[in-house]
Amino acid sequence: MSKFPTKKSETSINVLTNRVSISMALIFALPSLGIFLGIYYGTGNLIIGAVLGFGVHMVTLAFSGRISKYLDKIMN
Repeated sequence: MSKFPTKKSETSINVLTNRVSISMALIFALPSLGIFLGIYYGTGNLIIGAVLGFGVHMVTLAFSGRISKYLDKIMN
């Protein structure tokens, strides 16, 4: 059975890196996927859903540096 660390100073860098990486992956993927699927199932138009989902994905990637710094600051 694994023992969970009780303080932040006891947490290894691998665990913190995984938390930041997983959070970033969720922030980048879920909004664009939600927009794509929402438009596709709502209107049945694949092209508009793909274009808008891709656009949202690119906008979030444009701010990836800021998002990464913020998540690193709050999780460390």
